[in-house]
Amino acid sequence: MFTLLDPSSYLRTPWKNGGGTTVDIAFEDDVWRFGRTPIVKPGPFSDYTGFDRVQVLVSGSGLVLETPTGEIDVRQPFRPVRFTGETPIVSRLEAGPVEVVNLIGRRARVKIDIVVLDEGRTLHIEPGTHFAYTPHGEATVAVQGDERKLAADHALRLNVPVPTRLTGVRSSTLVASILERRE
Repeated sequence: MFTLLDPSSYLRTPWKNGGGTTVDIAFEDDVWRFGRTPIVKPGPFSDYTGFDRVQVLVSGSGLVLETPTGEIDVRQPFRPVRFTGETPIVSRLEAGPVEVVNLIGRRARVKIDIVVLDEGRTLHIEPGTHFAYTPHGEATVAVQGDERKLAADHALRLNVPVPTRLTGVRSSTLVASILERRE
């Protein structure tokens, strides 16, 4: 049910557009990917037609995603934004390099989301695959009251078959959720 993921096991993958490298914390073939990415220069995002995306700024500030219909504001850290993979995007860096956490999921197969779990807050997560991830510093989460400590850049993978209570005990974590579509 729980697996601690260590940064030494993360997979490094070059971007499709050649502009950088994604650190894949976890993935399932061509269904979903959960990772962390430095964006060191502005440029186009890869086309992920058929996928949904959630992105959270975790380091730096001033990231703006330019689309044909307007801007997606990713300037503030720890505020998830959502967009479709087919949306044409060019990143703009207003204050230098940044780092983001990404969750990408094939729309026909999964529903995805990332939320910030602050200290003292409780989430009721649905059956599925979830990750509690701390991009900076140490954090502690409790799964049904069972406390788990996370070092910086570590993740706790939770495969839960029933609704489960997840509580932030110490510091904030990102909680990425991947739920199978049953339609």
